[in-house]
Amino acid sequence: MAACQICGKHTSVGRSKRHKRGVAGRRWRKRAQVTPRLFKPNIQVKNLVVNGEKKKMKVCAKCIKRIKKYGSVRNYSNIAVG
Repeated sequence: MAACQICGKHTSVGRSKRHKRGVAGRRWRKRAQVTPRLFKPNIQVKNLVVNGEKKKMKVCAKCIKRIKKYGSVRNYSNIAVG
């Protein structure tokens, strides 16, 4: 299971619902079943410069966005996308 090496985000389990109600608030005659599904994070492999060292890390898209905006995330004080 792939996880973000910065925030630890990983695959989570949920359920998919096709439709809740029918047209004009009436119920569907044949509703789709609720089935289990996986919600996967958008993990990218990036070369990051952490405290002057180049590291190849698996990072989620949200952390990449934070790094570009703030230049740091959580424990990593000096980090840059490189």
